Amino acid sequence: MAHRDIREHLAALEAKGKLRRIQKTVSHTWELSCLARWMFQALPDEERFGLLFERVSGFDIPVMTGVLGASRETYAIGLEVDPDEIINRWVHALLHPIPPRVVESGPSQEVVHLGDDVNLSAIPIPIWTPGKDIAPYVSTIVISRDHDTGIQNTATYRSMVRDQRHLVINLTPGRHGTLCYESYVTKGKPAPFAWVVGTEPVIHLSAVANVPYGTDEMTIAGGLKGEPVEVVKAKTVDLLVPANAEFIIEGEIHPDEYSDEGRFGEFAGYMGPVGKRPLVTITAVTHRKNPMYYGYISQMPPSESTVIQSLTNAGVIVKLLRHDLGHNTVRDAHIDLTYGGLLAHGIIAMKPLYPGHAKRVGRLAAEATLLKRVTIVDDDIDIRDPMHMDWALNSRFNAVRDTIIIDNVFTPAVMDPTVRVRNEQVEMSSKLILDATEKEDAGEISLPPKALMMKALAVWQEIGLPKFEIPKRVKSLLEHS
Repeated sequence: MAHRDIREHLAALEAKGKLRRIQKTVSHTWELSCLARWMFQALPDEERFGLLFERVSGFDIPVMTGVLGASRETYAIGLEVDPDEIINRWVHALLHPIPPRVVESGPSQEVVHLGDDVNLSAIPIPIWTPGKDIAPYVSTIVISRDHDTGIQNTATYRSMVRDQRHLVINLTPGRHGTLCYESYVTKGKPAPFAWVVGTEPVIHLSAVANVPYGTDEMTIAGGLKGEPVEVVKAKTVDLLVPANAEFIIEGEIHPDEYSDEGRFGEFAGYMGPVGKRPLVTITAVTHRKNPMYYGYISQMPPSESTVIQSLTNAGVIVKLLRHDLGHNTVRDAHIDLTYGGLLAHGIIAMKPLYPGHAKRVGRLAAEATLLKRVTIVDDDIDIRDPMHMDWALNSRFNAVRDTIIIDNVFTPAVMDPTVRVRNEQVEMSSKLILDATEKEDAGEISLPPKALMMKALAVWQEIGLPKFEIPKRVKSLLEHS
């Protein structure tokens, strides 16, 4: 059973050596972000950890970041599974959603601030790209609701702090939060929104899943957890919000109320432009007694947001291909850690059943997702091992025969740094599919037989040579040697 709240997750991280408590007093306007940035930019995935800044200058509220998406391991700890079980847990959750349970009260509403008592400046909301971001940004879960169906949407949208009672939310065309917003304002009604800071890991992880509009992500969170997540009625807006969060920020977006938003560091690693976005009037802030603040660090990849989105949506892709589209020999998927909802390399491991099968699956993945590149390999390849991937591409991929280019793909210029605007026209982007599956028997693997290699391993250990864990790549090769 997954953790009940973010605090249980912190305890699990600490028990496994994956949390660092920073006791030095730091500034939330630059120091906190820069320290977290060093972790992501300088340490490999397996060495990263969650960060808990216990002393933030001018506040008595600790700030955490990276606690879910520092690495594949921290993500897996949030689900209470081994890293190799992340995909299977996701497929199971998507096939077996569990609706949330409404409860009368919860820790997220232990303290309530309404009306003039609301003050966002009392919360240590970080500046994530110091010296370049225009203001602090709330980077967390956002809950909205479709006016006509009543179905809630849980997603992530950056939200700029304009002043102590207003946020400016980055709602863009086609996003599900935008559709919920439009379902209210086109009728002349204010749209209810809520920001959820630091709640059950399964809710954070399900919020970034690219699932169809009309899917309540809280039901997926329940599927991940194995039981319903608990929700309470918000104090001032018609929404159900997590009962066990650190903070809930409630607000309304009134028709025709906009404000400038940006500049802000985008997931692709470049600064985004200023634009008009919906203005949110905050109606309530509720929180635990002695709360902690949690924000995803994004911008230049790898980052917490790209790690979370990559791991989550790899599971979504496997479920789509294997169960919805019937390609049941799809075994695994990996999305590189630059994925921020768009523009990434997806690798799919499968057993092709007929000539052209891998290309067909590659096309489906490219067309049905926001991936920019898709590589298909056989299911004997460790898709998370760059050495094994390079070997597959060099030994099983013929560029002329095995490459597909999908052209005339529309991608907003602000999201794809390769797209240019010329004479007020946005040029089109493209996608690349590589079929790196084995097309014919290339002969025997050039390793000694497995029995001899395992005998030699016993000798290695007997004579006291350095200990090691056999890489998955080598285990797979030995099975075919």
